[in-house]
Amino acid sequence: MKKINRFIYWTPRILSILFILFVMMFSLDVFDGNYGFWGTVLALFMHNIPAFVLIAVLVISWKHEVVGGVGFIFAGLLYIVLTLIRGVPWYQVLSWSMIITGPAFLVGILFLINWYRKKKK
Repeated sequence: MKKINRFIYWTPRILSILFILFVMMFSLDVFDGNYGFWGTVLALFMHNIPAFVLIAVLVISWKHEVVGGVGFIFAGLLYIVLTLIRGVPWYQVLSWSMIITGPAFLVGILFLINWYRKKKK
């Protein structure tokens, strides 16, 4: 495998792992509340549902890159739509979307590039 092909193969996978860890980091705020043990476990599970979905997308996209491309781009678009529905001002949606959806879009595009190059061969 050429050096550029290895870069295109591994970059979206590594970035998606880092992105999922970044998303999971936001669930650590449940430890501030007084929920008790089972309440904290439930809150931690509920906060990490998006990360679990992204982990499933990553596992499937390890061999089928198109799933990762579509999945991560869809996750970014879903975040933007859900943020707009909550009535958040547009300038906050723009700044939040750069932080949250920017990496998701990048990972999705890299998966699609890898899928296209693989399909082309």
